[in-house]
Amino acid sequence: MKQKQIEDYEVNSCTMFIQPVEYGSKTYSLIYEVEDEFLSPVKPLEIIKNSCDYFGANYESRKRGSRKIIGNKRKVPIMIESTNHLFFFPTISPNSKECIWISHEHVENYIRIGPHQTLITFQNKQSHHFQVPYSTIEHQMLKTSLLKTKILQRIEKNERKLFYFLNRTKLSHTSESSHKYDSDFYVKDK
Repeated sequence: MKQKQIEDYEVNSCTMFIQPVEYGSKTYSLIYEVEDEFLSPVKPLEIIKNSCDYFGANYESRKRGSRKIIGNKRKVPIMIESTNHLFFFPTISPNSKECIWISHEHVENYIRIGPHQTLITFQNKQSHHFQVPYSTIEHQMLKTSLLKTKILQRIEKNERKLFYFLNRTKLSHTSESSHKYDSDFYVKDK
């Protein structure tokens, strides 16, 4: 696949991972989507930050939220947007020039192929080799699963509360209407 050059990029449901690439003294991003590849002159962390902004929250607040929810301090996964399950995790410190951001949703399988090497197979059946220890990928996948589960549970709980509230309100209006109707009916009969 030939990479297309792109200036602005927001993470979306097709984004599998964002990898840094050195061009001279500058760090670019190689963006792998399900059916496309892009090259951007923006660093991976900046793409993650811009994507958080695009979906209405800043990166620092997302990072703080992740830390509060899962209790980890280092290499916390980030929820960029919940509706489309855009949960990404860093392979090393996000401030490192070598940090790769991987979409939790797209990872199908991962296997150790060396002491500091992992082969990740994505949902689209593409496999990519990463210079990252298997234990790091496994730990990051588990942390991201925990974050995703807790956030989606909270969303579902709020939806249930709203559903209950709306149905309770409808029932009380229905009861009031029928009670009023019954009163009117009895008054007319007298």
